[in-house]
Amino acid sequence: MIRLAGAPRARLFRLALLAAFPLLSGCVSVIPGAGDTGRPAVSAPAPSPGQPRPYIPRPSERVGVAVQPITATPRAPLAAPAVPADAATATASGVIAGPDFASLGISTEQAAAALAAFRISCPAIQRRTDASGLTQTADWTESCAAAAGWADGDASAFFARYFGTVQIGTGVAFVTGYYEPEIAASRTKRPGYDVPIYRRPADLIEVDLGQFADDLKGRKIRGRVDGSSFVRYHDRTAIESGALEGRGLELAWAADAAEFFFLQVQGSGRLRLPDGGIMRIGYDGQNGRGYVGIGKLLLDRGELERGQASMQGILDYLRADPARGAAVMNENPSWVFFRELNGPGPLGALGVPVTARVSVAADPKYVPLGAPVFLSLDRAEPNGLWIAQDTGGAIKGANRFDSFWGAGEEARAIAGGMAARGSALLLLPRASIARLLPEG
Repeated sequence: MIRLAGAPRARLFRLALLAAFPLLSGCVSVIPGAGDTGRPAVSAPAPSPGQPRPYIPRPSERVGVAVQPITATPRAPLAAPAVPADAATATASGVIAGPDFASLGISTEQAAAALAAFRISCPAIQRRTDASGLTQTADWTESCAAAAGWADGDASAFFARYFGTVQIGTGVAFVTGYYEPEIAASRTKRPGYDVPIYRRPADLIEVDLGQFADDLKGRKIRGRVDGSSFVRYHDRTAIESGALEGRGLELAWAADAAEFFFLQVQGSGRLRLPDGGIMRIGYDGQNGRGYVGIGKLLLDRGELERGQASMQGILDYLRADPARGAAVMNENPSWVFFRELNGPGPLGALGVPVTARVSVAADPKYVPLGAPVFLSLDRAEPNGLWIAQDTGGAIKGANRFDSFWGAGEEARAIAGGMAARGSALLLLPRASIARLLPEG
């Protein structure tokens, strides 16, 4: 625990953190990849070479809507040198010139949708520092200026003119899916609606450790001040037990604790109100506690068979015995806070709405947020052109993407069963490519 005494709290808080870095792992939660939307590891990561593939529930196991996967033959990645073991960014992993955009076979409709998403991303792109090392802010000026007035019907020509393609590292891609859930809820507490959905508390403090030590850049912690100490924020058990009651933080009230649990996993969603209206909510912070996947816990204990470890199977397990279900959910200490979204949504990490079948989440250390991405995979549904507009707790490393499929039962089924492998290319402004690959 970090002690603060005597002097003004804010100044001593900074000094105490600087002095206590070695103790942080035992006292305050370190947030890996802080800055993402908070959506934790709901999708399985790619397996290591030689390891079996993780179990991914098929769509028919997850929901009532059956979606038959469409198989495809992916493009082979370009030949590439081995990636250095210590590579932590795109530039360190190696950048290889890719084929011309015209050879990728992007449909007119897909190019138009990607251009629309790119266009709304441009203001954020031009304010953001690119952590991948691939682009500089000025590199986007020409394409963003052109996108503002470019006709969507000629979008393919836009991408061909202003972008070139590159492969990062080996180019071997793994793609999962996410969606926007919809659950029953009410703006006010009433019979049948008694599960609180909290907005972000004012006492939840996020600290950028990079301000105190260069080797901690990119790492953040979240906690709260308790008297003269900086401590971990309340975990799920404490919040479920009433730690936030009486503070006016209730944004709405859900009807089903288990459904709300999974909405927290996704990080945003829609609330179906008793009068038939829809209230959209988006991620507004997380308590800093590590995410624990309860599906894996139940599998490891033998309480679910592999064929039951879908989202629907877990929901059935949680509802069969509410007390047991609550105890299992509390084994995941992470809690997500929300805010109401009044415009289009949900919002991605760029602060702009993500678009179904157009937006992907990516690791910003390997993909500049806002950049177009071309995917060629062993499933046809996600093949084609996407825009990187989001991030996610499980989306780490080169060529790792999470595709967004929108709302509704079909989106839920496709996202739940998505585990596609193949190759990926990034589209970068020509100024970036000229700097990265001066030999042409």
